[in-house]
Amino acid sequence: MNNTNTQPCTSPKDVGLHYLRKILLAPVYDVAVETELTSLTKLSVKLGQTIYLKREDQQPVHSFKLRGAYNKLLNLTEQQCLHGVIAASAGNHAQGLALAAHKLGIKATIVMPITTPEIKVENVRRLGAEVRLVGKSFNEAQAASVDYAANENKTYIHPFDDEDVIVGQGTVAKELLQQQPQCDVVFVPVGGGGLLAGMAVYLKQLRPEVKIVGVEANDSACLKAAMENDKPVDLAHVGLFADGVAVKRIGQQTFDLIRQYCDEVITVTTDEICASIKDIFEQTRVIAEPAGALSLAGLQKYCHVNDLSQQDLSLVAILSGANMNFHSLRYVSERCELGEEKEAVLAVTIPEALGSFRKFSQVIGGRVITEFNYRNATTDAQDGSAHIFVGIRVGNR
Repeated sequence: MNNTNTQPCTSPKDVGLHYLRKILLAPVYDVAVETELTSLTKLSVKLGQTIYLKREDQQPVHSFKLRGAYNKLLNLTEQQCLHGVIAASAGNHAQGLALAAHKLGIKATIVMPITTPEIKVENVRRLGAEVRLVGKSFNEAQAASVDYAANENKTYIHPFDDEDVIVGQGTVAKELLQQQPQCDVVFVPVGGGGLLAGMAVYLKQLRPEVKIVGVEANDSACLKAAMENDKPVDLAHVGLFADGVAVKRIGQQTFDLIRQYCDEVITVTTDEICASIKDIFEQTRVIAEPAGALSLAGLQKYCHVNDLSQQDLSLVAILSGANMNFHSLRYVSERCELGEEKEAVLAVTIPEALGSFRKFSQVIGGRVITEFNYRNATTDAQDGSAHIFVGIRVGNR
């Protein structure tokens, strides 16, 4: 371990070269592995472009977070490691830090929101770290971890807003350019921004013509909010389905880099994420977690929104993690066909009378009904009506 003291960078060019140099020299492969770039042939045919998936699910902890955590620990002094390290995480940073600390013989404590999937909690404990469950969101867990660090003389390891962490995540881009030097557009998931910042600054130094697109869940779009306000701001609330990117506020260091090197930011819905989880499974037999499938959902939305019919592009999405809570699969299965626009869900009021549902079935033209729920409240019965909630198989929107 060592403590790297660097001189402050005074210009955007200096900043870019500084990060490029550090990413090229980052020794993350002491613990991380070079992951595959998988061609998604079926999706390529469907979208009319060449689609690749960068497989960070292949890391020992099934997430890219190991890269940044290990690089950060390597740059600590012995004094900073004396009482151990502590971090807040919804799961993947926790597992990455736990494995990195175990590798280097450092005691690690992880503060996790109580909403964290059990698979991630158990994996962190299995890797030898202490787990403390605090708060309902990442920000509440983070505030608690900062207090613990101060009171117990532990070194706080930020999950994304830290130069050494950003550098470690940037090694994903180094591999990508080696595997596919001619990629045209790269889609990167965004939570706190560490992966996007590290990849964007690296790619733009070597291939400035490559387009970098950040992808957010629309119920956790802290980067979009920061772009609109020209500074990081707190979201009123965040969605919990894509727990790996459920961050209320983008990092300041990450935002500064993203604003300079990222070309576009798009948001996707839960249904679109679920559809991409299914696509990834059908092509690779890997079950991506929601945050892991986020960038592929953005890639597909990008193709639908933009007219790419006259272009032959090489598009890359980052599968950032595969630590899926098994019990979430039922929800994903129900929602993915909505995201693929193969099912429509209708709320309909019909007469509370014999034969009404048959008439409704005739009105929709004999389509397959995939789901049916019925409610007859007292107030409804008085006016002779009932409410039904119906899923219907469709060919397109």
